[in-house]
Amino acid sequence: MKITKDISIEELVETVPESVRYLMEKGIKCIACGEPIWGTLEDAAKQKGFTEDDIECFVNDLQTLHYNPKVENNPEIQIETKKFNTD
Repeated sequence: MKITKDISIEELVETVPESVRYLMEKGIKCIACGEPIWGTLEDAAKQKGFTEDDIECFVNDLQTLHYNPKVENNPEIQIETKKFNTD
């Protein structure tokens, strides 16, 4: 499955469970009371003020997580992310 900016948060969380931690680190709330937030990845990111370029980076990172679910805990595999201002 290809991750896109139009993926629903619910489908993203089901498909890539590691996405919850990733998005939370970016300041994007994707879970409330144990249930995924409604809307798309793009909607959630734009609500936090992220740009289209930022969202494209998220999609690429989440695609990497999808195909390499152990990436977060493996120091040999790094996701190249730029730092985002979440203030």
